[in-house]
Amino acid sequence: MKESGNEHPCYVPPELVNCSSKAYNVTYQYYCYLMELKQDYKYEVFVRDIVLAIRSELDPQIIDALSGTSFVVERGKLSLNLSPAKRIQLSPEEVEQCRRFQTTLFRILLNRDENELPSASDNFSFGDNPEFDYLLLPATVEHQSPSNSIIDWKSVKSFPFSSASTCDCNCKDHACDVRIKNGSVCSCKLENCVVYTPHSKSFYTMTPIIWDLNGNSTLRHLGRHGTATYKEHFKNKHGIDLRFPEQSLLRGRKVFEVGNYLLKDRKNKNKGEKMGSEELPPELCSVIMSPISIGTVYSFSFMPSIMHWLEGLLVAFNFKKMFLDHCTKNDIPIIKVFEAITAKGCQEAYNYENLETLGDSFLKYAVSQQLFKTRQNDREGTLSKLKEEVISNVALRKFASDKNLPGFIRMEAFDPKKWIIPGDKSKSLLLEEGLVCGGRTSMYVGRKRKIELKKVADVVEALIGAFISTEDEESALSFINWLGIEVDTNIKPYERHLSIDPENLVKVKDLESVLNYKFKDPYLLVEALTHGSYKGPEIRTCYERLEFLGDAVLDNLITMHLYGEYVNENFSPGFLTTMRSISANNECYALSAIKAKLHEHILCDPVVAKNIEKTMKGVENLSLDSTFGWELETYFCPVLADVIESIAGAIFVDSGYKKEFVFKSIRPLLEPLVTPETAKRHPICELQELCQKNQYKLTEHEHPPVRENEEILFIIEVKANRITRTAKASNKDTARKMASKELLKELQICKSVG
Repeated sequence: MKESGNEHPCYVPPELVNCSSKAYNVTYQYYCYLMELKQDYKYEVFVRDIVLAIRSELDPQIIDALSGTSFVVERGKLSLNLSPAKRIQLSPEEVEQCRRFQTTLFRILLNRDENELPSASDNFSFGDNPEFDYLLLPATVEHQSPSNSIIDWKSVKSFPFSSASTCDCNCKDHACDVRIKNGSVCSCKLENCVVYTPHSKSFYTMTPIIWDLNGNSTLRHLGRHGTATYKEHFKNKHGIDLRFPEQSLLRGRKVFEVGNYLLKDRKNKNKGEKMGSEELPPELCSVIMSPISIGTVYSFSFMPSIMHWLEGLLVAFNFKKMFLDHCTKNDIPIIKVFEAITAKGCQEAYNYENLETLGDSFLKYAVSQQLFKTRQNDREGTLSKLKEEVISNVALRKFASDKNLPGFIRMEAFDPKKWIIPGDKSKSLLLEEGLVCGGRTSMYVGRKRKIELKKVADVVEALIGAFISTEDEESALSFINWLGIEVDTNIKPYERHLSIDPENLVKVKDLESVLNYKFKDPYLLVEALTHGSYKGPEIRTCYERLEFLGDAVLDNLITMHLYGEYVNENFSPGFLTTMRSISANNECYALSAIKAKLHEHILCDPVVAKNIEKTMKGVENLSLDSTFGWELETYFCPVLADVIESIAGAIFVDSGYKKEFVFKSIRPLLEPLVTPETAKRHPICELQELCQKNQYKLTEHEHPPVRENEEILFIIEVKANRITRTAKASNKDTARKMASKELLKELQICKSVG
């Protein structure tokens, strides 16, 4: 099951598919599960339980993941509990009847077109090709089930309806004397049924007959034309002459809308407890299904969303099973895999954004430490290039495609209109079976779709993040290796060539006191503080390799800290990305280095020393209490941020590659750490996002200095509001930051005034 280019399969889980060819004189075994629905809102229509009959037994993890799920529906929340029931054996005729029932009801709910209803002669038996095979059937009410069956077979047999077979009821005062469009029936057959009215081209669910109203009664809801009878109303509005105006009217409610009840931001409409209804003359109504309760029809309107959710969980389960074919150590929760394969475009309660940030930081860390220890003769530039070749979006897409991973991605919002009704041959997919990644896991391909390169890479990182979220780095490393990226946690000696006493170069003891860490190998600390410009003959290396390593280690530590602190706070997807960008950046690191006075220990040439001095003069009269370096409108020499990362790398290597030692030492330097209450976006990022959101055109212009010691002039303009702001500073980054801050203030003023 290979993929080509941007074309990727969309997998269908085997649990929902029947691959057996058409057979006769056999019985089919189904595992039954009771779907108990509970509404937390007041409404005169009550939901009914549904039986899910499926050919494969569901894993307990799937049952646990689905149970307790809540869906936001029109009037409030609907919760679902799934519990195993007994297995049943169905004859081919019974299966056909079940498939005919659910196809009819779902076509009524989804298509609302009489011409698309199946006929009594349509074939609902199994074909020769794999197809969706599960049954959704109304459950019996416990005290009404003398046969001990959980399936309401009377409702299942409600289609096809025939007036010729309606005179077998046992109701009191039985009489087949109500004239309907397709025959004559006993009134009891009209109290729980679905009808179609050609004059309005609508389907209705029927409630009890209105015995005190008939065609000659006055309209309950009068229009602007004043008093009129129902008979006159249908004549004037629809051109219909009622033949039996003395018959009692029926009360009908148009069948329920089927929505996407998985949407995260779906709002209930607070429609009230009552449902809208219409009075209908029986002679205009064609009975389509009877008997079937309005509660059953109402409950079935939620089934497409619920089954789409279940299908997603099964896809996640099969991915986990595929991976466990190669790694047996992990027991990652299904819901975490489900979250990792769900894109933001699905607009659901779960998506991969936070896990992707978590996985991105761990992948960067794992690959960086691997390159650092295995490529000891390579400089930082080479290491960075090699890392990019491994973790770039292009590379990750290639690794993922080789493992058939894109087929598992959930990327689009659910559209009930495109949902495949099980058993409906008119819209069935041509399913193709195939083994995934050469293992024991078999999936079906329903269709091909194009997936953006970045989206595939994001899901790879999110899956890594899913393992990390359960504090299982070993399984995350196994997954990375399974993809084809070689990483391990083996410790290799770090070779250096220094012969001079470290204390002759830097104040080791003073720095160990500041860092609250005692180095086993103080030469690592010397290397971490040595800039590439330093010309001392006793040192032949610089901090760049350790900076490369420390950057990845710190980024991972801060990301893990933020995830651990706020994962249960129900913050929006993307929260972790924002918090990480605020916490792990050069300006914040530089400010931390200044507060710890690390600049006093850096070994560098006079040019770099002058740039550091320039930074120190810029902050000498400013408060350094802030967490964010960008709040200070001054220049930060990049070397200051570099040494925070290089020292983190040095501690990591010296401690035997133990990240906890790094965080214990570096965290106090970064205090106060950012919190959701103190978080402030970088003004450049905030301005760009504001303009993108409001479709403002943002232009930037830089005017380099003409004379020595002259400051750079930076101009930013938002053309939608014709606002321009300028700033001068000794370097481009500072001037751009200052201009962005001023422009943001001006836009906020304009918004408040407007």
